[in-house]
Amino acid sequence: MGMDEGRPDGGDAELAALALKILVAGGFGVGKTTLVGAVSEIRPLRTEELLSEAGEPVDDTGGVEQKTTTTVAMDFGRITIRTGLSLYLFGTPGQDRFWFLWDELSQGALGAVVLADTRRLEDCFPAVDYFEHRRIPFVVAVNCFAGARTHGAHDVSLALDLEDGTPVVLCDARDKDSGKEVLIRLVEYAGRVHTARLLDSVAPQTDPA
Repeated sequence: MGMDEGRPDGGDAELAALALKILVAGGFGVGKTTLVGAVSEIRPLRTEELLSEAGEPVDDTGGVEQKTTTTVAMDFGRITIRTGLSLYLFGTPGQDRFWFLWDELSQGALGAVVLADTRRLEDCFPAVDYFEHRRIPFVVAVNCFAGARTHGAHDVSLALDLEDGTPVVLCDARDKDSGKEVLIRLVEYAGRVHTARLLDSVAPQTDPA
């Protein structure tokens, strides 16, 4: 009998598989649930509720008038980037009143995707501030809605006052390949950031004379 015969888990190769946690954040109605659903290989877990009259004073639907539901806890999905590397996606709620969940969801995350809509760019300011202050690597993914004016990555970076090096990419949250490219860009960027921090932490400290 071979080493892996009889192992339901596929043996050492399966045990060595790497699973990374990624957050998908952004403003209300920007396409977080759509992105998670488009790229997920499993049936995504969604915690959506119908918008109600009670939420009208706090849920600004300007620009997304056709939206009828909102995420109240999280969306969850999974995608395999390559053999041995899977990403677990956690879509965060977009409204301020659900932000008490963010600290829990961000625990152990490799990084985040901040979805942006150029028609409502200010809606993603809080997410950008959140990840910058907690030093969580992120990329800004501009969801290109039909009819919206196209802005270049450099213009979006300036408008959001992003830290140097923070990637800005254009995407279509409805398209699996487009979403996957965003996630690959994030993994590459977050890997560089975490490696640089690790090297800084083990670098010999100079003794100030």
